Amino acid sequence: MGEVIARLAMSLDGYVAGPGSGREHPLGIGGERLHSWVFGLRTFRRMQGMEGGVGGPDDELLAEHVVRPGAVVMGHGMYITGEIPWGEEPPFHMPVFVVTRHPREPLVKQGGTTFHFVTEGPERALELAREAAGGKDVSLAGGADLVQQFIRDDWLDELLLHVVPVLLGDGRRLFGDPGDLGGPGDPGGRHVEWHKTQVLDSPEVTHIRLRRKPTAS
Repeated sequence: MGEVIARLAMSLDGYVAGPGSGREHPLGIGGERLHSWVFGLRTFRRMQGMEGGVGGPDDELLAEHVVRPGAVVMGHGMYITGEIPWGEEPPFHMPVFVVTRHPREPLVKQGGTTFHFVTEGPERALELAREAAGGKDVSLAGGADLVQQFIRDDWLDELLLHVVPVLLGDGRRLFGDPGDLGGPGDPGGRHVEWHKTQVLDSPEVTHIRLRRKPTAS
């Protein structure tokens, strides 16, 4: 069975999206700055159907994440904000399981992406994604609320953070909002600890790969 992995860009002050995120501003106001480092990379341009681009360590890290998963899980909010920008050929090219309260038929897009809308909760979405992944990893795309739940429930094996040297000042934090992870520890009173397995630094971004330490029984 593959692992559950998440990859998110984050500002120095802990935001993964700017303020006012929604259909008009999918990344929030100013949030596109968190992802500007990726736009010129060869792998990203190939995913968008474009040629050219820059190689190097940043590109190699992105390319690794592209080939590892066989399915994706995301929240309803992320789907709603991304539906229009992704267009008729979304960048996933694999089954995507959307955790939602709004039932609808699967939506087949060009390029191999099919959105499945799961109303039975995140755990059921993860079960379906594992089945669809066929032994490959499952990518947890976000948003922040869903990532927090996966951390609380010990479902996330690896977290790759792309820390960008910018201060957004407001928006949606991955960590730090009241109640996100049950205060100083998790809801069971256990502290959440991680192994830092890789740090890769480049002028525009610092990549930090984390793996969760087993919880003491």
